[in-house]
Amino acid sequence: MFLSIRRSLGPLLGLMFLCLAFAVCAAEDTGKANIPHPAEARLQIFNRQIMTLRASVLGMAPEDRMQRARARIEQQLEKPGRHEVGLSHVSPGVLVQIDGSGSFYIAPEDVDPFQQETLDSVSRQAQQALQLAISEYEESRNLRSMLHAALYALVATLAYVGLLWAVWKLRRIVMRRSLIFANAKLAELQDVGSALIKRERLHWLILKISQILSWGLSFLLSYQWLGVLMSLFPFTRPWGEQLNAYLFGLVLTLGGAILKAIPDLFVAVVIFGLAKLFTHATGRFFDLVKNRQIEVDWLDADLVGPTRRIATIAVWLFALTMAYPYLPGSGTEAFKGVSVLVGLMISLGASSLVGQAASGLILTYSRVYRKGEFIRVAEHEGTITDLGMFTTRIRNGMGVELTLPNSFVLNNVTKNYSRVVGGDGFVIDTKVTIGYDTPWRQVEAMLIEAASRTQGVQTQPAPKVFQTALSDFYPEYLLICHAIPTEPRPRAEVINLLHANIQDVFNSYGVQIMSPHYLGDPGHEKVVPKQDWFKAPASSE
Repeated sequence: MFLSIRRSLGPLLGLMFLCLAFAVCAAEDTGKANIPHPAEARLQIFNRQIMTLRASVLGMAPEDRMQRARARIEQQLEKPGRHEVGLSHVSPGVLVQIDGSGSFYIAPEDVDPFQQETLDSVSRQAQQALQLAISEYEESRNLRSMLHAALYALVATLAYVGLLWAVWKLRRIVMRRSLIFANAKLAELQDVGSALIKRERLHWLILKISQILSWGLSFLLSYQWLGVLMSLFPFTRPWGEQLNAYLFGLVLTLGGAILKAIPDLFVAVVIFGLAKLFTHATGRFFDLVKNRQIEVDWLDADLVGPTRRIATIAVWLFALTMAYPYLPGSGTEAFKGVSVLVGLMISLGASSLVGQAASGLILTYSRVYRKGEFIRVAEHEGTITDLGMFTTRIRNGMGVELTLPNSFVLNNVTKNYSRVVGGDGFVIDTKVTIGYDTPWRQVEAMLIEAASRTQGVQTQPAPKVFQTALSDFYPEYLLICHAIPTEPRPRAEVINLLHANIQDVFNSYGVQIMSPHYLGDPGHEKVVPKQDWFKAPASSE
């Protein structure tokens, strides 16, 4: 027991200091309503508040009156014997006396009419408070009373230490039994040899809960012990009374606030419950549309996902707006200030996010592209793997995933290679430049033959060759064909195989893939003889 108490001595001392600081704050908070105005002065004797002086009398400010009254009372209490406080009406106010000798004067202007005070009530309260302060002063000078207080303080401290030891002892017992019970239950929850719940996480949770409960009880015990200890001694008795009153007042305030908030919470729960039911019903409707069990003209199956998210967000935002007035504390200035701060942070920091979300909605509902299609945006191309509210993810032929902001996609020209053909697959194209001395019919035939040799390129629709430009030194040929793979990696492999077949076909027919440039006039015109217009593999048909 001694070892456990010694180990806990450091944390307990820290807890005591924390309670002391909290006690001072509580005493200050309790006296906030009584803090005098800068033009007022509060008369205190031995930490006991007597009254608040507000008026100037005979040219003396309230602060000067308070100082003179305190000095006069201390001088009167130095005389031996019991002291009695009396009142004497000295028009227009009241003179407070100790043993028939004046201590301080209460002017009519010292009365606060807004607090429904009168001169008589203020005078009687001052008399009672001063008499109590004098009694405590006399008690503090009585050795027997102080010894009794010290004895009671020792008993209260021993009881406090014993209760703390019992709390931490009980914590260890409860934690040990909870761990045994949890391990027994975890042994029953086995799924093919693996636990459904992580044992370490459960142990950590039990440990944290026990620590929070034990420290909470220790704090309450320390708080109450400090209040009792202060109440035993005359000089600190006002602090102890304020400390206990603050705790009980706080409990009553919280309890009253909870009871008062129950009807409003019930309304808020009903609103959120209706929102939950509505989102469940709309989710069921969207599932039917996605599974094509219901067909509606205004909603395609591809748009079910984003439309469901938008509808769910809209419903919950509407529910939160409707339930906001019924939330506890929504009418307080702190709650309003936090709401304004959050709104300001969102408006200043989320402008780009709102723009990205708007771009995502435009791209989604304008059907610019779909998941699985092959697109090119600026210098980036690849197969769409994910359509998000803020970004679009594509995977290029090398397997690298690119994340494009939706605003970037919307502000650039998008090439969709999957919309040119119907059904699955996409369009692949490649460009070559061959000199004018090679028949264009031969070039087209060789490109089509290379496409037909490529695995993955479809014969229907048939590959096509277009002469896209007649440059100074060579024409440009564009081969377009339909490939069936939809994954990013096979598309790169198909393009690689197509380029390899083009080189093989051109080599087999003795045509070099080289773009000539001008160095000088040739010895004869570089034209194709008519007998060579249909050189193999070109056909005259």
